Amino acid sequence: MAGRPNLRIARRSRTVSGERVRGVRGAVQVAHDDAPTIVADTAELMTEILRRNGLGRDEVISVLFTTTADLTSCYPAVAARDIGLGEVPLICATEIAVPGSLPRVVRVLAHVYTTRSASAVEHVYLRGAAVLRPDLSQRVGFS
Repeated sequence: MAGRPNLRIARRSRTVSGERVRGVRGAVQVAHDDAPTIVADTAELMTEILRRNGLGRDEVISVLFTTTADLTSCYPAVAARDIGLGEVPLICATEIAVPGSLPRVVRVLAHVYTTRSASAVEHVYLRGAAVLRPDLSQRVGFS
């Protein structure tokens, strides 16, 4: 049709054979609701996720952060920008307030390119957040 834009989008080819998009989960329970603590603990969590999965910033597609409603001092995405993920799309949201849930928790879901199988992806749960996923936290390398 005349005047209609061409909506074909070129597919991006990956250079590594066997690379797939995977989700990597993680969480950390922070000690206090203050910006320096939230940023430091979230930076530690993100650094561990990248390290344990052998990822660089170019393999990170996007990151979704959530916090429990009791964490209001800052956005956890600040930590991701501080460790070099400033060009990665980042978004923050609040977890639903389930009665009796673990307080002061930052959760993360990172979408990444990796050659690892789904079962080989290491999800990272630090400090008190290990109780959120004991099935994953008991694997070797989790703390």
